[in-house]
Amino acid sequence: MATSLTNKTSVTNQTLSLFRLSFNFIKSFSTSPSATVASPTSSASKKPKQRKKKNLFEVAQFLPNWGIGYHMAKSHWKNVSYEITKINLYKDGRHGKAWGIAYKDGAPAAETPKKISGVHKRCWRYIPSLTNALSLESKPISSNSNETAPKAEV
Repeated sequence: MATSLTNKTSVTNQTLSLFRLSFNFIKSFSTSPSATVASPTSSASKKPKQRKKKNLFEVAQFLPNWGIGYHMAKSHWKNVSYEITKINLYKDGRHGKAWGIAYKDGAPAAETPKKISGVHKRCWRYIPSLTNALSLESKPISSNSNETAPKAEV
Protein backbone atom coordinates (compact mmCIF):
# COMPACT_ATOMS: atom_id res chain seq x y z
CA MET A 1 0.00 0.00 0.00
CA ALA A 2 2.85 2.36 0.76
CA THR A 3 4.31 1.76 -2.65
CA SER A 4 1.02 2.52 -4.38
CA LEU A 5 0.76 5.82 -2.46
CA THR A 6 4.28 6.82 -3.47
CA ASN A 7 3.54 5.87 -7.08
CA LYS A 8 0.38 8.01 -7.03
CA THR A 9 2.23 11.01 -5.57
CA SER A 10 5.00 10.71 -8.12
CA VAL A 11 2.45 10.50 -10.94
CA THR A 12 0.63 13.56 -9.53
CA ASN A 13 3.92 15.47 -9.27
CA GLN A 14 4.76 14.57 -12.86
CA THR A 15 1.30 15.71 -14.00
CA LEU A 16 1.66 18.99 -12.11
CA SER A 17 5.11 19.64 -13.51
CA LEU A 18 3.87 18.85 -17.03
CA PHE A 19 0.94 21.24 -16.48
CA ARG A 20 3.29 23.98 -15.23
CA LEU A 21 5.61 23.56 -18.22
CA SER A 22 2.74 23.74 -20.70
CA PHE A 23 1.28 26.75 -18.91
CA ASN A 24 4.66 28.55 -18.99
CA PHE A 25 5.04 27.65 -22.67
CA ILE A 26 1.65 29.19 -23.50
CA LYS A 27 2.37 32.19 -21.29
CA SER A 28 5.60 32.91 -23.16
CA PHE A 29 3.62 33.59 -26.36
CA SER A 30 1.28 36.07 -24.73
CA THR A 31 2.39 39.52 -23.61
CA SER A 32 3.52 39.63 -20.07
CA PRO A 33 2.39 42.54 -17.83
CA SER A 34 5.98 43.46 -16.98
CA ALA A 35 6.83 43.86 -20.69
CA THR A 36 3.85 46.13 -21.32
CA VAL A 37 4.78 48.35 -18.41
CA ALA A 38 8.41 48.67 -19.51
CA SER A 39 7.52 49.31 -23.15
CA PRO A 40 5.62 52.62 -22.78
CA THR A 41 8.20 54.14 -20.47
CA SER A 42 11.02 53.35 -22.85
CA SER A 43 9.10 54.63 -25.89
CA ALA A 44 7.97 57.74 -24.01
CA SER A 45 11.54 58.60 -23.12
CA LYS A 46 12.60 58.31 -26.77
CA LYS A 47 9.86 60.63 -28.07
CA PRO A 48 10.69 64.33 -27.89
CA LYS A 49 8.29 66.44 -25.85
CA GLN A 50 5.89 68.48 -27.90
CA ARG A 51 6.27 72.21 -27.50
CA LYS A 52 3.23 73.99 -26.22
CA LYS A 53 2.05 76.36 -28.93
CA LYS A 54 1.59 80.02 -28.03
CA ASN A 55 -1.27 82.47 -28.27
CA LEU A 56 -0.76 85.91 -29.80
CA PHE A 57 0.19 87.59 -26.52
CA GLU A 58 2.74 84.94 -25.60
CA VAL A 59 4.40 85.50 -28.98
CA ALA A 60 4.21 89.30 -28.74
CA GLN A 61 5.69 89.58 -25.24
CA PHE A 62 9.20 88.87 -26.55
CA LEU A 63 9.00 91.48 -29.32
CA PRO A 64 9.79 95.15 -28.71
CA ASN A 65 6.78 97.21 -27.61
CA TRP A 66 4.64 94.06 -27.32
CA GLY A 67 4.77 93.42 -31.06
CA ILE A 68 3.15 96.65 -32.23
CA GLY A 69 4.22 97.17 -35.84
CA TYR A 70 5.21 93.51 -36.30
CA HIS A 71 3.49 90.87 -38.42
CA MET A 72 1.90 87.78 -36.91
CA ALA A 73 -0.24 85.02 -38.32
CA LYS A 74 -1.85 81.77 -37.34
CA SER A 75 0.31 78.79 -38.21
CA HIS A 76 -2.20 77.32 -40.67
CA TRP A 77 -2.75 80.56 -42.62
CA LYS A 78 -1.07 80.86 -46.01
CA ASN A 79 -0.08 84.37 -47.29
CA VAL A 80 -2.27 86.09 -44.66
CA SER A 81 -1.03 88.04 -41.64
CA TYR A 82 -1.82 90.93 -39.33
CA GLU A 83 0.34 93.93 -38.59
CA ILE A 84 -0.38 94.60 -34.92
CA THR A 85 -1.49 98.20 -34.27
CA LYS A 86 -2.95 98.05 -30.75
CA ILE A 87 -2.89 95.58 -27.85
CA ASN A 88 -5.11 95.73 -24.79
CA LEU A 89 -3.62 93.39 -22.15
CA TYR A 90 -5.33 91.93 -19.12
CA LYS A 91 -3.48 91.82 -15.81
CA ASP A 92 -1.91 88.37 -16.27
CA GLY A 93 -0.18 89.42 -19.51
CA ARG A 94 -1.29 86.34 -21.44
CA HIS A 95 -4.80 87.44 -22.37
CA GLY A 96 -6.40 90.51 -23.84
CA LYS A 97 -7.57 92.04 -27.10
CA ALA A 98 -5.61 93.00 -30.21
CA TRP A 99 -6.20 95.08 -33.31
CA GLY A 100 -4.30 95.06 -36.57
CA ILE A 101 -4.23 95.65 -40.30
CA ALA A 102 -4.85 92.52 -42.36
CA TYR A 103 -2.28 91.70 -45.06
CA LYS A 104 -2.81 89.32 -47.98
CA ASP A 105 0.17 88.33 -50.12
CA GLY A 106 2.24 91.08 -48.50
CA ALA A 107 -0.17 93.91 -49.39
CA PRO A 108 -2.63 95.53 -46.97
CA ALA A 109 -6.15 94.18 -47.42
CA ALA A 110 -7.70 97.16 -45.62
CA GLU A 111 -6.52 100.59 -44.52
CA THR A 112 -8.17 100.64 -41.10
CA PRO A 113 -7.25 98.28 -38.28
CA LYS A 114 -9.80 95.73 -37.18
CA LYS A 115 -10.13 93.61 -34.07
CA ILE A 116 -8.24 90.33 -34.48
CA SER A 117 -10.30 87.24 -33.70
CA GLY A 118 -8.85 84.09 -32.16
CA VAL A 119 -6.03 85.79 -30.28
CA HIS A 120 -6.28 83.29 -27.39
CA LYS A 121 -5.97 80.22 -29.59
CA ARG A 122 -2.61 78.50 -29.41
CA CYS A 123 -1.45 78.67 -33.01
CA TRP A 124 0.21 82.07 -33.48
CA ARG A 125 3.64 82.75 -34.93
CA TYR A 126 5.80 85.77 -35.69
CA ILE A 127 6.58 86.48 -39.35
CA PRO A 128 9.96 88.24 -39.54
CA SER A 129 10.21 88.38 -43.34
CA LEU A 130 7.22 90.70 -43.85
CA THR A 131 8.31 93.12 -41.13
CA ASN A 132 11.82 93.43 -42.54
CA ALA A 133 10.71 93.72 -46.17
CA LEU A 134 8.14 96.44 -45.48
CA SER A 135 10.48 98.47 -43.28
CA LEU A 136 13.19 98.37 -45.96
CA GLU A 137 10.77 99.52 -48.67
CA SER A 138 9.50 102.47 -46.65
CA LYS A 139 12.98 103.81 -45.83
CA PRO A 140 14.99 105.15 -48.78
CA ILE A 141 18.58 103.96 -48.83
CA SER A 142 21.04 106.77 -49.40
CA SER A 143 24.42 105.94 -50.87
CA ASN A 144 26.16 108.97 -49.36
CA SER A 145 25.19 110.28 -45.94
CA ASN A 146 26.83 113.69 -46.62
CA GLU A 147 24.24 114.56 -49.25
CA THR A 148 21.32 114.53 -46.84
CA ALA A 149 23.02 116.31 -43.95
CA PRO A 150 23.04 120.12 -44.07
CA LYS A 151 26.47 121.61 -44.69
CA ALA A 152 27.89 124.12 -42.30
CA GLU A 153 29.00 127.33 -43.96
CA VAL A 154 32.12 129.07 -42.73
